[in-house]
Amino acid sequence: MITVRNIDVRVGARLLLSDVSFHVTPGDRVALVGRNGAGKTTLMRTLAGELRPVGGSIQATGPVGYLAQDPRGADQDQTVSGRVLAARGLDRVTAELRAAELAMSEAGSDAERDRAMRAYARAQDEFDALGGYAAEAVAAQVTSGVGLPDRVLTQRLGELSGGQRRRVELARLLFAEQDTLLLDEPTNHLDADSVAWLRDFLKGFPGGLMMISHDTDLVAAVANRVFHVDAERLVLDVYNTGWRRYRTDREAAERRRARERANAERKAAALRAQAEKMRSHVATAVAARNMARRADTMLRELEPVRRAERVARVRLPVPAPCGRVPLAAAGLAKAYGEHHVFDGIDLAVDRGSRVVVLGLNGAGKTTLLRVLAGELTPDRGHVVRGHGLRLGYFAQEHETLAPTSTVFEALSSAAPELTHGEVRQVLGAFLFRGDDVDKPTGVLSGGEKTRLALACLVHSGANVLLLDEPTNNLDPLSRDEVLGAVSDYPGAIVMVTHDRGAVEALRPDRVLILPDGDEDLWNDEYADLVSLA
Repeated sequence: MITVRNIDVRVGARLLLSDVSFHVTPGDRVALVGRNGAGKTTLMRTLAGELRPVGGSIQATGPVGYLAQDPRGADQDQTVSGRVLAARGLDRVTAELRAAELAMSEAGSDAERDRAMRAYARAQDEFDALGGYAAEAVAAQVTSGVGLPDRVLTQRLGELSGGQRRRVELARLLFAEQDTLLLDEPTNHLDADSVAWLRDFLKGFPGGLMMISHDTDLVAAVANRVFHVDAERLVLDVYNTGWRRYRTDREAAERRRARERANAERKAAALRAQAEKMRSHVATAVAARNMARRADTMLRELEPVRRAERVARVRLPVPAPCGRVPLAAAGLAKAYGEHHVFDGIDLAVDRGSRVVVLGLNGAGKTTLLRVLAGELTPDRGHVVRGHGLRLGYFAQEHETLAPTSTVFEALSSAAPELTHGEVRQVLGAFLFRGDDVDKPTGVLSGGEKTRLALACLVHSGANVLLLDEPTNNLDPLSRDEVLGAVSDYPGAIVMVTHDRGAVEALRPDRVLILPDGDEDLWNDEYADLVSLA
């Protein structure tokens, strides 16, 4: 259970939420909603203990598990199975069992064999106390549920794609038996089957749950409470209803606030008019001042009416002139250790062409884009940079954004020809205004990082865009803006996405299917593979 009392939440000098209080108890399944940049991720990190509230208190009863949008910090040499089992301490005990078995088989004397047998017995007792083979079966069920095949379980984390690492962290958290779960965009990188499994898991979860998700189908199926972050009013509106009822209740609340403000403005205007008439007479001057003050107080105490939500005006670069084939690849192969990601990939990206890359998680989609972008060196084959190529790369995990650089510095570095005022103008179009431009990129939410990464492309003159999941973490209005920009872009695009709407906006002429590297002309039969890829 989590109890929040009168907290204030800030990022730098900016106050995001003021005097917020609520409870999350067992059985609560809370959807935390609001526009990108409103403060959802910051509030979630505060509940998880990564950030401290400016005022108020947060009390957690029982263990709390947190899935961040960009989970990092795990030992990259650890295996997938070890990472998941570590959530209950089973990785260490399993290693002790294997070590004791080896010691017994190699014992050179009865004394050594006895010591090894005692070590094995101790490890076996601890293994049984932690759930033993039943717990291992649950771990296997969870990893399978989130779409991690058996062949991946023995791989090191450093050999996995970004989507696979995200699934590992989700599996680890769900296996850990926490009392309360905090999930930030849990369906990112999941295919349709994994999303369906996760939906059923969360519906049956007996503890407290709070999740940020732009997957409205998931929210509608799982949530029984909705918390709306209102960035204009600096408040958290609590709706003790499901998703559909929340939308109706919120619209009704906005209409009520609008009526109350209209009535109060009429009364305040009448008071001011009467005060103006009375002001010139000595006998009524004091009453006139009191009337005017009462009118001002009446308006101050009103809740503000929600203004129309701002939307980023997303633009993509005007492509510079280039040759007929600005980017090509021949015989690309890449492996991590003994795991071969892909082999023999050939690709020609013609001027203005549109290619969608499909494949299961771990098939090498992100790896291929990183090789094409020059971020990775292939084991075999080569990338051919054609005449006039200007490459723009949108990374799935936003690795191109230095976490210690400010928003302003990130764009200034990407577009050094812009003046100070022009940088601010571009950032303003992408909803970074005022003090927001001084925030380090490392504290931005996933949606804000997406907007900043796109802003950095605007003045690049890129004529080939490599886009890796460009709609992840975006609220519906921002997503529509990005898809409109993709649809209108006249240059070449190579896109990796699980978003069927993004493929519709791309209108691909070709499809590349990994890991085999099969290339074909696009047809609508491939559309069913998008959400599965």
